[in-house]
Amino acid sequence: MISGLNQLVDLVEEHLAEEPDVQGLAAGLGTTEYHLRRMFSSLAGMPLSEYVRRRRMTVAAADVVRGETDLLSIAVRHGYGSTEAFGRAFRAVHGAGPGDVRRHGGPLRTQPQLRFRLTVEGSTPMDTRLVNRPAFRLIGHATRVPLIHQGVNPHIQQHIAAIPQEEHLRLKALSDTEPGGLLQVSDGVDPDGTEGSELTYLHGVAVGRDTPAPDGLDAIEVTEGTWAVFRTSGPHPQALQTTWAATATDWFPSNPWRLRPGPSLVATLERAEDFSTATCELWLPVEPA
Repeated sequence: MISGLNQLVDLVEEHLAEEPDVQGLAAGLGTTEYHLRRMFSSLAGMPLSEYVRRRRMTVAAADVVRGETDLLSIAVRHGYGSTEAFGRAFRAVHGAGPGDVRRHGGPLRTQPQLRFRLTVEGSTPMDTRLVNRPAFRLIGHATRVPLIHQGVNPHIQQHIAAIPQEEHLRLKALSDTEPGGLLQVSDGVDPDGTEGSELTYLHGVAVGRDTPAPDGLDAIEVTEGTWAVFRTSGPHPQALQTTWAATATDWFPSNPWRLRPGPSLVATLERAEDFSTATCELWLPVEPA
């Protein structure tokens, strides 16, 4: 995976003025575009699309400062059809328009070329198990929320708070398969993991494939497959988010598994009254790498 990510970085550099063929590279590496994008965003700390934009604008800035060609020619050279589109992308990265930078030589914000390296970490073992599950359903109350990487997601918090207490009890009683109890479900997450991108959040339970969803409840169908289950305990949600990040930095590079499309699930096993601490299980859909 480390080698594959570096090949992806090289591919970006070779085709800065166009969209990199991530799907073709992934196929050549024997992996999937979904997994490659998820691992890039987790390890790089930014989506691939954002890295491509930053690198384009870093290289374009040199052309702008030199002043040897007009801005439209520079825009076209770097994959933009107009000076307006180029200017918006340039300002988003550098904080100033290309005209201002040409006149004053800055300010410029450079994005260095990334290089992934393997380091020896993992001194703290991850409490993990692999589970094969037949197809099942997730039923509950769903909504669309923006992705937030750190801290409590207020949109999810508001969604859960709006569900009456008796409904929580009814949902819990409907659970009839593993993972048990009330679940926090994230589905349709952007493979790039772009903060602010929308996903489907469902507060509900797991039931058998043939269990009908009662009226008023949303349902997500889950295909048969293998799940990596990570147990985490400590301050909530920080401990859970730290473990989630460590799956990309530690677990996946060290194990012959990769992410497959599907929802991620969080089951809360124990928690403090005010939810300041919790013991949870993070369920991620995986397949052999």
